[in-house]
Amino acid sequence: MSVLDMISAKSYKIDGAGTELDIFEPEGGPAVDLRKAAVIGCGFVGSASAFALMQSGLFSELVLIDSDRDRAEGEALDISHGVPLSRPVKIYAGDYSDIGDASVIIIAAGANQKPGETRLDLVHKNVKIFKSIIPKINDCGFGGILLVVANPVDVLTYAATKLSSLPESRVIGSGTVLDTARLRYRLGEHLGVDSRGVHAFIIGEHGDSEIAAWHSANVAGIPLNSFCEMRGNFEHEEDMIKIAEDVKNMAYEIISKKKATYYGIAMAVKRICEAIQRDEKSILPVSSVMHGEYGIEGAALSIPAIVGKDGIEAKITINVSENECSMLLKSADAIKSAIKEADI
Repeated sequence: MSVLDMISAKSYKIDGAGTELDIFEPEGGPAVDLRKAAVIGCGFVGSASAFALMQSGLFSELVLIDSDRDRAEGEALDISHGVPLSRPVKIYAGDYSDIGDASVIIIAAGANQKPGETRLDLVHKNVKIFKSIIPKINDCGFGGILLVVANPVDVLTYAATKLSSLPESRVIGSGTVLDTARLRYRLGEHLGVDSRGVHAFIIGEHGDSEIAAWHSANVAGIPLNSFCEMRGNFEHEEDMIKIAEDVKNMAYEIISKKKATYYGIAMAVKRICEAIQRDEKSILPVSSVMHGEYGIEGAALSIPAIVGKDGIEAKITINVSENECSMLLKSADAIKSAIKEADI
């Protein structure tokens, strides 16, 4: 048990093997096992996320649920065979009765994005799936944090927020965490530096209307354009357009070549879970319902937020240019239109 968990936990239980397990009781909510997570949907994204979590050491119990029970059992077996080479974790196929005390439920269930299909094209199929899944989560007495990964993630995060009995702060979409990683990776390549030293965000929709927030971007505290010139790059406007387009289209490029994307988003899932489990209060561009930020209401989209053990602690309205703000409002309108079409 970590020092953090000892401080946070209000009571403990002992499992059949005599191992002490952490139990946290959110204020006014049911008990939550801080070392237990569940993944709903064992397709490419769900199984890759489970594999990443198995290696992370964040959880000691991982439940996999899928409408195809054999698929869940097969993935659980396959991933479990890596446990002797990694860290102890119990991985098994289960059902909704097994996940009421999980600290995090990752929803990766839904139809996959096909070549030529936008994320928003998936809205009707996947909202219907969520209308089936979320009531089952409510019925099992879940009081942890719901992490939505399925696409279109912003629309589905909005749907999950409206359908769930959880407080809004405990419903999080993976949002543009992956897009932001792609932007930083691409900028690292462009500048010849470690991408971890690049500080820049993709905001708005996880999709075609996403925005690269260039106005606040920097490398090691140095404004991006100044750092570019230090590295011999002076075509700022041209480079920004190309890099933003590359990032926006990366998913389409990957899908055209290998039919699906899953490793990158699996790492994004792991990163968000780290922030939650360790109460890091990390600033991540996750998706959540807006309540006046940048003048936006009635949509879920990504802006930087402080993420910790209670979910989203606060949203951060970073400085954006007038054009970026205008693009963000258009992005919100696209999401609101999809929400309206889906009749959420």
